[in-house]
Amino acid sequence: MILTRGERVVEAENYMNLGVRKILEWAINNKLKFKEKSKVMLMSRRRRREKEIEIYVNNKILKQVNSLK
Repeated sequence: MILTRGERVVEAENYMNLGVRKILEWAINNKLKFKEKSKVMLMSRRRRREKEIEIYVNNKILKQVNSLK
């Protein structure tokens, strides 16, 4: 699980995409691959207008969910 935060959703989205890129670079350097089972969930104390966030893995947007198992 990777967590990030930001004052605005777009800020958290940018931090997360940067973090995911760093993890993917590390994985490539260490000859590891990720299966495409990852999902993204937005958690907030406030009700926000933004409902969709775009987090990318291998140039594909991760599916957004409302709950995790």
